[in-house]
Amino acid sequence: MDKEKNSIRMPLKAIRLAVLTSTVCSIITLSHASEVYLSPKHSPKQPNELHLSHDLQEVLNQEMNEIEKGMMAIIPAIAAGNWQSIAELAQKIKDSFILKQKLTEDQMKELHHSLPTGFIAMDQIFHATAGKLAHAAHRGDGELVNFYFYKLHSQCMNCHSKYASKRFSNLKSSQQAETDHH
Repeated sequence: MDKEKNSIRMPLKAIRLAVLTSTVCSIITLSHASEVYLSPKHSPKQPNELHLSHDLQEVLNQEMNEIEKGMMAIIPAIAAGNWQSIAELAQKIKDSFILKQKLTEDQMKELHHSLPTGFIAMDQIFHATAGKLAHAAHRGDGELVNFYFYKLHSQCMNCHSKYASKRFSNLKSSQQAETDHH
């Protein structure tokens, strides 16, 4: 019985380590993802680019920096099983670090008017996933924490490839290659 448990635990540990290692490598590769490319002029040929005022660009970039810091801090917390830290960071990501706190009412209106509905939908899913990550961490469920962290990271990549493709041109081509093969 003990040998059976150990033989099951070893592959799970190896899978967790592989997921964590690949996530770390992906995040390090995307370490420059702290800024979102935002075109200053609207172009109908580029419908997926975000077109925001300079002030909103600044705040959104600050938000992206905070999310990146939070994501990077979650990695060693997962490896250490520091569920409380993961839960707190994920909750901050869910609640937004800056956007809700810093924007005026007029800026909020501009933001919601300027953002494509697809971006808003992706953003809502992203923040909901962060909430699920926080919940999994509160439960101390390492496997679910890894799963939701992976989903959160994938959502970052998908959003960047769609709405910041000039800034992250490698993501656009890799995302296209993935969809071509599926």
